[in-house]
Amino acid sequence: MRLAAHGIPFPAERVVTTASEAAEAAATLGYPVVVKLGGDTIAHKTERGLVRLRLGDAAAVHEAATSLLAAATPDDGAVHLLVAPMLSGQRELIAGLHHDAQFGMTVMLGVGGILAEAVADVAFRLVPVSRGDAASMIDDLATQKLLGPFRGEPAVDREALVDVIVGLSAAAVADPSIVAADLNPLIVVAGRPVAVDALVEVA
Repeated sequence: MRLAAHGIPFPAERVVTTASEAAEAAATLGYPVVVKLGGDTIAHKTERGLVRLRLGDAAAVHEAATSLLAAATPDDGAVHLLVAPMLSGQRELIAGLHHDAQFGMTVMLGVGGILAEAVADVAFRLVPVSRGDAASMIDDLATQKLLGPFRGEPAVDREALVDVIVGLSAAAVADPSIVAADLNPLIVVAGRPVAVDALVEVA
């Protein structure tokens, strides 16, 4: 994956092509799991109903995988199933790469989840981004209380979040064909941000 190569944390996952393989992958990863239909032309899985969450056994995975494969259209081209552990956390962030027409490639960090549209709390920096730049992006977020200890969960690991930001910048520098990228959401699990979905657009 273009982003994982730059140290961005993703959960353990398996890419398979059949419902039986999905059930085998889920057994290896451990329940509960999430199953998604993917493909080079599929950008917005959730909007199309191509994600199944909290699957607790092999039968549920097999049924979900079968229905997802049946939902593929000819326009989708070649498709696959992605099986991953079902992660949960009370806080979500978003991060990504966005090309500004005037200034060029930028890295973005913001508050995600159900609060994203309501608070519109985001920070931007021009690529390349240093660790100091990344730390200042985190400090720029207005909702700092969400980054501290929250509802029994530890504070967000800021160094791990810096790693994500710097990793995005490094990906953009290493691969000029990247037009945009979105890590949405970055779920905070035991204080550490984990990218559970990613979209990368290339020229």
